[in-house]
Amino acid sequence: MFDRSDNGVMAREPRFEEIMCGLLQSGKVPRAMVSETREAVALARRFSDEVVRPHSLELDRRMQEDPTYIPWDFARDANRWGFYTMWLPRFLGGKGMSLPTMGPFFEELCACDSTLGLLTAGQYFGFSILLASWNLRIIQRIVRDVIEGERTGEPCILAGAVTEPQAGTDVEEMELLSRAKVNCHARKVKGGYLVNGTKIFISLAQMATWTMLIAYEDLHRPEETVVMLAVKKGTKGFSLGRMENKMGQKACPVGELIFEDCFIPDEDVCYSSEQVRHLRRGPKESAMQLIDFVVSNTRPGVGAAATGVARGAYEQALRFACETEVDGKLLVNHEWAQCLLAEMYKNVALARMTYMEGTYVNGLYGITRLLSIKPVYYLDKVIPESTPRWIAGLLDSDSATRWTRKFLLDGQTDEQIARTSGWASLSKFAASDLALDTCEKAIELMGHAGTRHEYRVEKHLRDIKVMQIFEGTNQLNRLNLFKCMIARSTQEALIFSD
Repeated sequence: MFDRSDNGVMAREPRFEEIMCGLLQSGKVPRAMVSETREAVALARRFSDEVVRPHSLELDRRMQEDPTYIPWDFARDANRWGFYTMWLPRFLGGKGMSLPTMGPFFEELCACDSTLGLLTAGQYFGFSILLASWNLRIIQRIVRDVIEGERTGEPCILAGAVTEPQAGTDVEEMELLSRAKVNCHARKVKGGYLVNGTKIFISLAQMATWTMLIAYEDLHRPEETVVMLAVKKGTKGFSLGRMENKMGQKACPVGELIFEDCFIPDEDVCYSSEQVRHLRRGPKESAMQLIDFVVSNTRPGVGAAATGVARGAYEQALRFACETEVDGKLLVNHEWAQCLLAEMYKNVALARMTYMEGTYVNGLYGITRLLSIKPVYYLDKVIPESTPRWIAGLLDSDSATRWTRKFLLDGQTDEQIARTSGWASLSKFAASDLALDTCEKAIELMGHAGTRHEYRVEKHLRDIKVMQIFEGTNQLNRLNLFKCMIARSTQEALIFSD
């Protein structure tokens, strides 16, 4: 007779909850989210056809000639199409597109040009950092600025500032942060913080109206004294340093931020260890949870962008194979070429599976969990885009932030944090590595033609390399996956011990 009890076997590795996230999420996803995803993909394809493809190669050449050029025209186009408010909840005044639609949307844009895709997606890295603070008063205030920027036609762009000159990837992992050489110091003074230090490799640095800054109250104990500050462009003591001259993704500006006695008032403090003393985790664990909330959302986003790059290279190679004759027949009719194209298609499919699985995990346990609950999802759909006054007043209260943090931060278990963070890392390094392999195979198939600018494949190759580095290097993401989902299987494993 069939025995339905598991007798403890389901506690073994691999955990069912980690290898079947898509299955577990499928019954919880609001049905309307499927049609929303189709709508998002269709919109991305139209934007690619009308705005991105006609100008991307010309813009890449212009950036080669003048690396300091800022593509404001494209940002205004993205703003005009509503992309900077598209994924902001309706109860905050945004358009309320569900967050899981972002991956397929940005895959579409990046299949055409990842530089211009990330120029749009970079907005949501800054917003993810802001959102992870769960400081509802500041979130609402900055979102209003973004919405006003869409109304006036001058985009209000958000950036996130985490990386430092001598710390790099270490700032994304508390165990490494305790040994890192950080320099961005936020000293508590009357009425706020006085900030001194430098941030580097900051996407959209030259374009951002608001920068979500991660700094430290004690440089000798940074892992226990994380503070997040909202810094507005033009603030005294805040200036821009050099703009990076990159090999790829040239039109997405990346630069240096310099803080010299920069005063940030208490009203712009999004998060500090003092603010979360009422939560059950200590300062170090709470800071790691904040970082995990961010990267668990943004690393699958990098996976989606990398999938788009892989797909773009594959599609160009397929088009070339259908138009080019070798030894008297079309290249696409040679079996070796067919096998190579099949390998490229496989890479794209596998990369997509990883970022979608990371998306499912987030919907179950991560930063998108609240908005993935069906009643909350449908309630947000019926709220007018202009935030009702009673909601605005409620969100401005300290008690609303306090209880939201209590529900979302204390309500997330350590196992759920590890699961979302582990899958996000897997998606990030797997998709970007698969995309690099796909670009190299496309050039292998196309030969010398693959290196020509007009075929776009060499640009895809230049663009993908940085995706193996940002949002935590692929090496760090491999170690994070080991920490989150493998190390518990063995008592002998030591984490970050080298």
